[in-house]
Amino acid sequence: MKIYNRKSNCRACGSSNLKEIIYLGETPLADALIKKEKLNEEEIKVPLTLAFCEQCSLVQILEEVDPEILFCRDYPYYSSVSKALLEHFRESALNLIERKKLNQNTLVIEAASNDGYMLKNFVEKNIPVIGIDPAEGQAKIANQNGIFTINDFFNIDLAKKLASEEKKADLFLANNVLAHVPDLNGFIEGIKTILKNNGLAVIEVPYVIDLVDHVEFDTIYHQHLCYFSVTALDKLFRSHNLYLNEVERISIHGGSLRLFVEKHENVKESVIKLIKEEKNRKVDKIDFYLDFANKIKKVKSDLIKLLDSLKKDGKRIIGYGAAAKANTLQSYIGIGKNYLDYIADLSKYKQGLYFSGNKLLIEPPSKILSDKPDYVLILAWNFANEIMRQQQEYANNGGKFIIPIPEPKIV
Repeated sequence: MKIYNRKSNCRACGSSNLKEIIYLGETPLADALIKKEKLNEEEIKVPLTLAFCEQCSLVQILEEVDPEILFCRDYPYYSSVSKALLEHFRESALNLIERKKLNQNTLVIEAASNDGYMLKNFVEKNIPVIGIDPAEGQAKIANQNGIFTINDFFNIDLAKKLASEEKKADLFLANNVLAHVPDLNGFIEGIKTILKNNGLAVIEVPYVIDLVDHVEFDTIYHQHLCYFSVTALDKLFRSHNLYLNEVERISIHGGSLRLFVEKHENVKESVIKLIKEEKNRKVDKIDFYLDFANKIKKVKSDLIKLLDSLKKDGKRIIGYGAAAKANTLQSYIGIGKNYLDYIADLSKYKQGLYFSGNKLLIEPPSKILSDKPDYVLILAWNFANEIMRQQQEYANNGGKFIIPIPEPKIV
């Protein structure tokens, strides 16, 4: 099996006018955690190159790893582990139930529904749902919890099949999946196929402006093929006769967009305003992203300097958060046993495994109190406040935290 292909054309518009922003090196695959018995096996490593399409403004990586490798084999990410995520999506679900007047005669379909973390809010109110997720473990848990889930990728073929069975959505959900899709146009066409004429698609994606402004380069990894601006999204949806009619900026995952997409054009001020702001900031020009590349290099040198000085002083440091983003951060900067003793993570699905690349053991957070390291490097910095609240006793005993993004700092 060929592990990856390198794209020479834009995923959205097909243009060959792609310009390189930054090369982040050969990195292990994010979320490819290692079992003890496989520690001596060679890991898959794939180049990671960020690029910009001068035709439609889409930011994307050039390397495309086989999705079966990324998402189907012991995929360790369970959305329900994070309390902050659960609260975020519960609030969204309740608002959408009210907005669309959903009831037992309507249908909600979610692509990449994971373990049913969001759909359960609709099920509780007797609203019919269909979850779709390629990860076997997550789909199994969702079904066990009474959330009907198809264990598959959402694509145009599945959309046509469901539509032919009269299973069309009043509400279609896709949270943090659009960036993961190799066939971007097929996915969007699938949304159009499965959506009722008066249906609403609500999609959450990380926002490229926040990526750049907060130097969130560690969210660039092989699962994340695209990094969206409103400018690029508006063009993409219009090419399929769908309309981005409303948008909300939200703080989740370091800064995201919540998109409201429909079959009928009714563009609100929120969309017009952001497209205008992006134009003013020259988001449609390569120079905007070359400046971002320089900021990434500075974070790297500053963090190495900080970690080196702490180790020189004999301080013990551990990591917190065996997240996908930690893979890029540690690989690009060169963080391993040279700096960290181990990585703590709340997910029981990750504990006892070893992290990709540096092969650090993943321990339960309870170890931090008994072990008393001097510093905790928060690798999952987008949940820094939640993690620091969990570790309040550690902080009370003199423990300190390092937050690496947007610039390394000790708190």
